[in-house]
Amino acid sequence: MLLQACLNGPRDVREHPALPLTAADLARDAVACVAAGAQLIHLHPRAPDGRESLEPDLVDRVVQHVRNACGVPVGVSTGEWIEPDPDRRIALVRQWTAPDFASVNLCETGAPDLMRVLLGAGIGVEAGVWSPADADTLATSGVAEAVIRVLVEVVNAPAERAESTAREIDQALDEYPFHRPRLHHGEGEATWQVLEQAVRLGRDIRIGLEDTLHLRDGRQAAGNQELVAAAKALLDGS
Repeated sequence: MLLQACLNGPRDVREHPALPLTAADLARDAVACVAAGAQLIHLHPRAPDGRESLEPDLVDRVVQHVRNACGVPVGVSTGEWIEPDPDRRIALVRQWTAPDFASVNLCETGAPDLMRVLLGAGIGVEAGVWSPADADTLATSGVAEAVIRVLVEVVNAPAERAESTAREIDQALDEYPFHRPRLHHGEGEATWQVLEQAVRLGRDIRIGLEDTLHLRDGRQAAGNQELVAAAKALLDGS
């Protein structure tokens, strides 16, 4: 099973003092996370003012810097909150050259077109499925068999619904003939319930400050490395 580290996401540094924003900080955390057991890195590049950005020069520079430091594949987000205009988002992404992969949320406008642009540029696609309806969108996108993995993403769900939400998405995906690796992850209070179930199912998982600030026992994590180490222990049966 693969373990991916998600280093920062759209969070503000006020949420956690160890949140990495600069290329240097992202590289430092990526190296530490790989040492703790991560095999993939997911990050959100930030402009000098701290805002997330899809600008190609910035994305390529940050990804190259982090990958050179940590030695594993590095992926980024294409979230529409970063660039709400779907045409401009595609225009920016079309110029990327460095990312190994990028996540695309199927619930967002223009997702199938964006996936095709990424694939055409030789960038792997992680298809973000947040609901059974997103599974339907992926199935009719025409590129379902071409994505490198499907992200079963439990967002905005309370802890008591975390496992059942992930199972519902899995069941919806099972209705279709495409068979791509699945990576399960949750956000906030749903995080560890989703990961524990995913390990039982033999799914890939991800963890990091983007998804949660807390360890399995509820304590605030010191940073990404501690979260990855805890997820690796979960994979190892500890």
